[in-house]
Amino acid sequence: QVQLQESGGGSVQAGGSLRLSCAASGRTFTINTMGWFRQAPGKEREFVAAINWKISTTYHADSVKGRFSVSRDKSKNTLYLQTNSLKPEDTAIYYCAASQTPLGTLWIRAESYEYWGQGTQVTVSS
Repeated sequence: QVQLQESGGGSVQAGGSLRLSCAASGRTFTINTMGWFRQAPGKEREFVAAINWKISTTYHADSVKGRFSVSRDKSKNTLYLQTNSLKPEDTAIYYCAASQTPLGTLWIRAESYEYWGQGTQVTVSS
């Protein structure tokens, strides 16, 4: 089992930045892919970014490309999401997720991930 705990959410004005963190514990040596998803009220969960845990290859959704950046620190078993130039439409609960599989093109699909955190709220005001 892998446990995930997000932190770093908050309320910011448009144009601001936040750095989200996701601490992994348990059988972390089994992780191959980690990702960030978000869910706004009344909307489906949406892929944001993902990273191959072993070789650090990254992938970002078009909606956040150039503004958000996913990274990881293997020594701390921690995943990060640096969010810049935030917009009101970025308001959502942000979840981190982990998979034991090197997902490749499947990493945009929420059902590909076995483990999920509880989420951290990001609110962007105009």
